[in-house]
Amino acid sequence: MLHDLVDLGRYPIDRPDSHGYRQLIADLRRELDEDGCAVLPGFVHEDGLDKLIAEAEEVAPKAHRSFNRTNAYFTQDDPSYGIGHPIRRFFDRSNAFVPADNFPRTSPLRRIYENDGFMPFIRDALNEPADRFFRYDDPLADVIINVVEKGQGFPWHFDTNNYTVTLAIQNGEAGGAFEYVPHLRTGEDENFNGVSAILDGSMKGVRQLDLQPGDLQIFRGRYALHRVAPVEGDRKRYVGIFSFVETEGMCGGVERTRQLYGRVLPQHYERAGLRCDELLD
Repeated sequence: MLHDLVDLGRYPIDRPDSHGYRQLIADLRRELDEDGCAVLPGFVHEDGLDKLIAEAEEVAPKAHRSFNRTNAYFTQDDPSYGIGHPIRRFFDRSNAFVPADNFPRTSPLRRIYENDGFMPFIRDALNEPADRFFRYDDPLADVIINVVEKGQGFPWHFDTNNYTVTLAIQNGEAGGAFEYVPHLRTGEDENFNGVSAILDGSMKGVRQLDLQPGDLQIFRGRYALHRVAPVEGDRKRYVGIFSFVETEGMCGGVERTRQLYGRVLPQHYERAGLRCDELLD
């Protein structure tokens, strides 16, 4: 049970047959259809947040910190495309992720992710069938914490998994806003022209969120270009990330995994290309 972590009175994910659950799902589906993003304020209550902050502080030193340049797809340069193409445009990235193998089953964060009611709740909100909705089968990336320190952020990018569910644990003193462009690409169209416009500085269609600690965000990050503005001040920004995919057994790509976690496991090579679309990354 998640009573010690989640506000189950406000968000009855443990009572899928209740009127409150059905109304919650209807509201979330409407937001996701319109915006590709939905937010549940205060999903984790104050006592639960204390546990998550303590966990984040404990594992933060284990984060893989990387400072490099990346494109929006986490792929290598491809000279077959012309100069100025989005695939060939690289930006500074400074960030840190605590890999999933640092969160045992007793971890507060993993307890939420692996709770019997959590995945069906997320699946219902996204209105996805059970045979196309699975936990991310990646031993380094199914449930992680993003650690962002002073001056760090995340440039424009797409997610490799279709559905990203994030939990705001702690904000920096300032900065760190989440910006996104919903529905910028589809499973059939990369929309390179639209991506180029955003990379050139256009703010057309860009939306901004200032998530508060305890807020849960459901996001279609595979199709929405998004970024995190640099954090200001000495307090670290912690965000828990729960990942779900529509292809059973899928895990992260080799190049992306190496960039984000500093290492690659045999499973990443064995399952390279295991997905149901032809998009980059």
